[in-house]
Amino acid sequence: MHDEFLCHVTAYGTCDGRRIGVPLGTYRAPTLALALWWLRDRASWIAERLDPSPGETPYPAGALVPVAETVADVPALLRAWCADDVRQELVADELAGGRLVRIAAHDDTTEYELLAESVDALRMQRTVPALVLPVA
Repeated sequence: MHDEFLCHVTAYGTCDGRRIGVPLGTYRAPTLALALWWLRDRASWIAERLDPSPGETPYPAGALVPVAETVADVPALLRAWCADDVRQELVADELAGGRLVRIAAHDDTTEYELLAESVDALRMQRTVPALVLPVA
């Protein structure tokens, strides 16, 4: 069983023709349950900042405008992921099995990525000898 998990949230965009990542948070979760909680909390945090609840925002009227229908609704995708018990269980199974989990959603300007991985799996990867192939 994997006991500790490293979680990251990053936003990626393009600046000056280059893909740039902006870290939005990191958490070393001591349990699987806390890793899942943190990922859901960060997904909700991103969704709320991209699409604040109407009437609960400090922004003046008209400051927030809808985007084209062709643009993915990242807040809705993240909120749906948080509320989906089946997908949460799949993430838990993958993490418990020592596999890296990546949840990503993007709109026309930015990709939001949530990653989680077992600290034990990372340690085990370091002990496995590297595969070296000769180049002919």
